[in-house]
Amino acid sequence: MTRRHFHSICIALALVVSNVSASAQEFPPKKTITMVVGFAAGGAADTGARIIARKLGENIGASVIIDNRAGAGGNIAHQFAATGPADGSVILFGSVGPLAIAPHLMKLPYDPVKDLAPITMGVNFPNVLVVHAGTKIKTFAEFIAYAKKNPGKLDFASTGPGSASHLAGELLNDMAKIDTVHIPYKGGAPALQDLLGGRVAAYYSTFSTSQAYIENGKLIPLASTGAQRLAALPNIPTVAESGYPGFSATNWYAFVASSKVPQSILERWNTELVKVLKSPDVVEQLNSHGLTPLPGTRDELAKYIERESATWGRVIRERKITGE
Repeated sequence: MTRRHFHSICIALALVVSNVSASAQEFPPKKTITMVVGFAAGGAADTGARIIARKLGENIGASVIIDNRAGAGGNIAHQFAATGPADGSVILFGSVGPLAIAPHLMKLPYDPVKDLAPITMGVNFPNVLVVHAGTKIKTFAEFIAYAKKNPGKLDFASTGPGSASHLAGELLNDMAKIDTVHIPYKGGAPALQDLLGGRVAAYYSTFSTSQAYIENGKLIPLASTGAQRLAALPNIPTVAESGYPGFSATNWYAFVASSKVPQSILERWNTELVKVLKSPDVVEQLNSHGLTPLPGTRDELAKYIERESATWGRVIRERKITGE
């Protein structure tokens, strides 16, 4: 190799490194960022995403649009993000179902661990175990007592097999050694409709879904499924403090993106989203909808998903739950 050829190669390599470095530092990746949500407009996921997207757009000087790709329990949106653009212009408001539950129930066309990269936890919120006001059950203790005396006669609604509302009931069955019967629905609206009509006894509902009916007395809240009591229901105990320590069955949404996105862009997304999730105005808005922001590091999210997957995988195996 001549000195001239060696010099030319060095210049070419320097240009490649320079271009790669410049590309890696370009942020935002595009003037229009897509935030994908796996559920229809109007639900908790969509509400939280829109609050976060508005502030994020202001901070980074880009348009952040919400792309609602509902269906298959959120798996359609997760597959889209997993196989989407590798430049970081698409981020996903991922959920507990596809990230930690669905892999134990069905064969997915993507691998949540290999194909999606963690960015930061977004929000966390518990379900509330509610019953129709016409039942004789008025407290959580009465619910457990009735279930133990009448195995197989007390049923509960869910938003579908493998959903957070389904597995909350299965986890309580497991820990309390009771036999309540799962009645799956295709969403929160039909589940709530049958609960209000007295055609099902109980429902592990999101607070935002049942709030109006709790306030007008049509539904009775018995317990919440998180680690702490809901601020909006300070007199309603958690399942954990009602005799089942360690019980935790919460809904959560976390930001992830295609694992093909460069690490530098993923780190920048973490920085920007954590900043948004810590903004006082965003915290206030999210809290008003019963959503608790929990920003953190990428590694913290990865470990959290791993723990959740292990927990729900065990419950699914032991309870012999299927995706049907």
